Amino acid sequence: MSDDAPHHAFMTGSTHEPIIVFDAHCVLCSTNAQFVLRHDRRRHFKLATLQGATGAGLYRRFGLNPDNPDSLIVVEGDRLRRDSDAILSICEGLGWPWRALTVLRFLPRAVRDPLYRLIARNRYRLFGRRETCWVPRPEDRERVL
Repeated sequence: MSDDAPHHAFMTGSTHEPIIVFDAHCVLCSTNAQFVLRHDRRRHFKLATLQGATGAGLYRRFGLNPDNPDSLIVVEGDRLRRDSDAILSICEGLGWPWRALTVLRFLPRAVRDPLYRLIARNRYRLFGRRETCWVPRPEDRERVL
């Protein structure tokens, strides 16, 4: 196996762990990424910034424009989750008590997603923008691609 094989697996989403792709410049998004790292006791998720090669590559793979991000995405193999489905899949993957929030799936996407998109469109105005990227703790570095 070449040195590029692990990178290729993450770029194509052919890894077993779900990969959360987030906007590292967004304060809300990077705070959410830190929350996932703190509460993911099973170490279920990997994370990739949209500004990095892996995250941008995954965004492009699903026909999304990494230069104009409109959603956090979760990639697991060939499956893409975005908008409120991405958030709820993260809650599910974190386990109890966060899994309880998946009860919101009973609300139709037509209700959930417009609210998600409203927040996503205004995320910099509401929560701020980072000029520098957040750096993960040493124990979390292997989980951030």
